[in-house]
Amino acid sequence: MSALVQAALFAAGAVVGGGVTAAVFTKRQAQRPVIAPTVDGTIVSPAVATVSPPVIGLGANGNAQISSLASATSLSSSAVLKYGNPGPIADPIVRQAYVAAYDRRLRHPAWTAEHLTLASLGKSPLVAPPDATGDRSKSTFMEDDTIPVPFRARLTDYLRSGYDRGHMVPAADAKFSQEAMNETFYLSNMAPQVGEGFNRHYWAYLEDWCRRLTGSFSDVYVFTVPLYLPRRDSDGKWRITHEVIGSPPNVSVPTHFAKVVLTSKPASPSTPNILELAMGAFVLPNAPIPDNTPLEKFVMPVEAVERAAALALFSDAVKSTSKHICQSTKCEVIVRRFDDARKRPDMRRTISAPN
Repeated sequence: MSALVQAALFAAGAVVGGGVTAAVFTKRQAQRPVIAPTVDGTIVSPAVATVSPPVIGLGANGNAQISSLASATSLSSSAVLKYGNPGPIADPIVRQAYVAAYDRRLRHPAWTAEHLTLASLGKSPLVAPPDATGDRSKSTFMEDDTIPVPFRARLTDYLRSGYDRGHMVPAADAKFSQEAMNETFYLSNMAPQVGEGFNRHYWAYLEDWCRRLTGSFSDVYVFTVPLYLPRRDSDGKWRITHEVIGSPPNVSVPTHFAKVVLTSKPASPSTPNILELAMGAFVLPNAPIPDNTPLEKFVMPVEAVERAAALALFSDAVKSTSKHICQSTKCEVIVRRFDDARKRPDMRRTISAPN
């Protein structure tokens, strides 16, 4: 029998803990066993000791509920820590176009989250576009002075590092105002990414695919998660090895990146308040990827990303009432050479820039 489930869907830029409640209409699916998939010999689901509360979930009474950005604990009440709690601390970040948690140890986001709609992208026929939109050429990379100095990523860390300052939330997702776009250029929204073949190409195609989902779904929620995954060495043992850039070494270079999407749309025209959910996760290596690589090659269970990153992105109720995104729409990127468009002014009108 079909069931009604309430799901919390947060609005990007809103106060943390705010959101809108929607009814979700779908058939419950049997709980699937968690597997340990691999990407190019890299296991994606190492065990973790604890998992933080879900970002989107259901309260005990069935009401929609959204977790706070940083999990509060009772440690501060302990007499042992009367002079302060040493951490670790994930700095919560709330911007106009996204929310995030910053990892002080790695000096890049632990995760970012955004809510995309046709209106937020300025493409809705029902909503007038803003008078002034964001212009990427007016934005500059900048250090985030809300992050304590000892844990802050610096502009000099990326200098001659061989890596791009890779946006976790793309600038192209925040065109509704110059301030919103500028906020995507904080280094607290960056992680080191391979440029040629990845950040400037396949990763940009994936970001474009996420935006194009708004043409088929009323709401699109996107989580971006840097990952550090173990790889089996020649001696048969699994190890996590990654580079650290900066002088002194300061910013860690993720081995992989995940895009996790949750979409919603009315189950039928006659029931606009009853929503159908779809979700999916894609895990890509931080390395050049050929343009002709099928996107579905990078499909992974959401649970695999959650375990690898020690996060709980969605509650079990949301997961069990969601289709896979590739069953609801075509999981296929469009190859667009965004970096070439930047070099040719005549192409800038027809090809929008990626992150």
